[in-house]
Amino acid sequence: MAMEKAASSLLGGGGGEPAATVKSIFIYPIKSCRGLAVSQALIISTGFRWDRQWVVVNGKGRAYTQRVEPKLALVQVELPPEAFAEDWQPTPYDHLVIRAPGMDTLKIPLAAEHTTIDDVSVWEWSGSAYDEGAEVSEWFSTYFGKPSRLVRFKEASETRPTDPYYGQGQGYKIMFTDRFPFLIASQGSLDALNEILKEPVPMNRFRPNILVDGCNPYSEDLWKTIKIRNNWIYTIKRSKL
Repeated sequence: MAMEKAASSLLGGGGGEPAATVKSIFIYPIKSCRGLAVSQALIISTGFRWDRQWVVVNGKGRAYTQRVEPKLALVQVELPPEAFAEDWQPTPYDHLVIRAPGMDTLKIPLAAEHTTIDDVSVWEWSGSAYDEGAEVSEWFSTYFGKPSRLVRFKEASETRPTDPYYGQGQGYKIMFTDRFPFLIASQGSLDALNEILKEPVPMNRFRPNILVDGCNPYSEDLWKTIKIRNNWIYTIKRSKL
């Protein structure tokens, strides 16, 4: 495992392109809910620790996303600041804190024991997950106006591999993200996009994990190998469009 810090790591350009600096790091503990900007993050086998570790599901166990439940964008999530330090482990006094308009603050113990529910599905994947309990289910059911539950990825027994076409031979795996352990975007690309839009959009519309700056617009679409500092190399295979 390795730590990555914002505003300190570099992505090598190559071919005369300037190197890009890691400007910000974002983690989204609950899939499709608001993210957290952090100064450092721990890399584990599925990406950044805490990223998309939880997901809200309907009465049939199917994951909610902002595509069908835009109210997810208003759900704010907090973790203890020390949760992003290396080797930190939660105590019985540490909580995932959740807030949403018109709702009381919800606190979920990070070190509590969980029951398991089956038939949880995210896109093509289905499996078992930890259920965060009846009180949490009632909170989300009230917020969405229909039966809902919050579940946590069951790392002890479940594996969700990435599409082998895009990470061929690498053995990458994820929790509740859509496809890959990390999403990288550049400030230059957003700036170029906003120059042609009637109404500018913020970076959080794209929900990246790593925001870089200093490279040419859209150059990240062409990167095949990405090196951050000296402890992480990530290669991907691009789709044929």
